Amino acid sequence: MPLRQYVYFALSSRRITAQEITDLLGIEPDETRVINPRRLPADPAKPFCQVWQVVCRGPGLHVDEQIACVLGRLRPQTDRIAELMKQFNSTEDEEEPGLEARLEVVRYFNEDEQQQEDGQPQEGEKHNLFGWALDREAIEFLAATGAYVDVDEYDMTPGAPTAG
Repeated sequence: MPLRQYVYFALSSRRITAQEITDLLGIEPDETRVINPRRLPADPAKPFCQVWQVVCRGPGLHVDEQIACVLGRLRPQTDRIAELMKQFNSTEDEEEPGLEARLEVVRYFNEDEQQQEDGQPQEGEKHNLFGWALDREAIEFLAATGAYVDVDEYDMTPGAPTAG
């Protein structure tokens, strides 16, 4: 079964910009994005925020290896990330967090055309990429930074439900 997957660590905020996160951490993100940049009529499901991300899209890597790649870049700043989380989430009168941290795993199953384009090994020549786990170091990093894990899996088989 063809599989494309990637992992990223994101810091999201409605109060601090992606550039400010970069300046405070001293780590250049791989990607940034702004959700609802013009503050159009409020959609509670997608409020305005900026997202700062460190990403690993390494083809042929297990999710564990992609997580290790991302967290390897971030681990030297674990204490600083934890400080920022505490600083921007310490006000008691706020209903929502000022800074949110998450480790995201995104997986697309049965996506034949994309598989060939992104350079992943073809059927018969690849190892099993389906299983993965969080090791103790990853769990310690997530706990220290107050991050949560979000896993999105999509079955791209024509006619199949798209999210799982």
